Amino acid sequence: MDYKDYYKILGVDKTATTDQIKKAYRKLARQHHPDVNPNDPEAERRFKEVNEANEVLSDPDKRQKYDQMGADWQRYQQGGAGGRGGFDWGQYQQQGGARGFGGPEFGEGGDFSDFFSSIFGNMGGAGGRSSTRASAGQDYQAELELTLEDAYQGGPRTLTVNGKKLRLTIQPGVEDGQTIRLRDQGAPGRNGGPSGSLFITLRILPDARYVRTGHDLTQEVKVPLYRALLGGEQVVETLAGTVKINIKPETQNGTRLRLRGKGFPVYKQAGEFGNLYLHLTVQLPQHLTDQEKELLRQLAALRPD
Repeated sequence: MDYKDYYKILGVDKTATTDQIKKAYRKLARQHHPDVNPNDPEAERRFKEVNEANEVLSDPDKRQKYDQMGADWQRYQQGGAGGRGGFDWGQYQQQGGARGFGGPEFGEGGDFSDFFSSIFGNMGGAGGRSSTRASAGQDYQAELELTLEDAYQGGPRTLTVNGKKLRLTIQPGVEDGQTIRLRDQGAPGRNGGPSGSLFITLRILPDARYVRTGHDLTQEVKVPLYRALLGGEQVVETLAGTVKINIKPETQNGTRLRLRGKGFPVYKQAGEFGNLYLHLTVQLPQHLTDQEKELLRQLAALRPD
C-alpha cells in the first residue's frame, strides 16, 4: 500500500493553516469537478484524491493522527507491517466499521483509498457507503459586467444564477477582477450542513474616454490651436460632471494637468477619490479660409526660423 502525501495533493506546506487548506481544496475541487470535466477519468481520480486529502487535513484530529503516522512511515516501509524494525502499524489502523466521510463537493459517500480506510476505517461497512456527516454545499461562480460609470457610481444590480434572481449592491470604486462573496447562495448543504457561497467576479468593460490606474484616471483633452496659443477657458466632461479649466497662453502639446479629487472613488472609503489627469492635445485647424491662410503667412513672416 502506497503512502499518500495529502499535503502534496493539495499543494500546501505541512504548516498550512486551516484557511489555506480550505482555499487550496476549493480551488482544486472546482478545477477537477466531474461537472467541469465530464467523461474524464483522470480528472475524476484527482477529484477523489483532493476530497480525500481535504477530509483528513481539514479535521484537526485526523490531521494529527496522519502527521504522526507520516513521521513513522519510513520505519514502516523498512520494517514491514509485521512490526519489524520497532514499528507497530496496528496503532494507526482503525478497527471495525467507521462512519463515512465525504467532502462538501464529493457527493454522498465516495471511494476512498485503501490508505485512508486503513487509518480511519472503511466507509460504513460492507455495502454501506453513505455519509452522515454534515457538510457545506458546493460554491457557485458567476461574473457580472459593469461599465466604468457603474463601477464609479455603485448601486444595486440584479443577476440570475442557476435560475435564481439575486439583488446585490455594488460599492463605488470596485476594480476589474474583484470578487464579491454572497454567503448561503451556493448549493444546499448535506445532512444539515450550511449552504455554499456564491462568488461573483466583477468585469469592468473598457472605456474609450479614460484610462484607469488604481484610483487615478487619465483623459485626453483636445484643445484648439488658437486657445492653446492665446489661452482661455475649456470645458471638460468628467465622471463627476462638467468642469471648466483654464488653459494658459502658449500651452504646449502634451501638457499634463491634474484635477485633484476628480478621479475614481476609493473602495469603501467614503468621500475619498483619486486624481484625474488631463493630457492636452493641441488640435490643428482644418479647411482654412484664404483670409486665415494670409494671416498665418503674416505670422510666419514675423517669426522666421
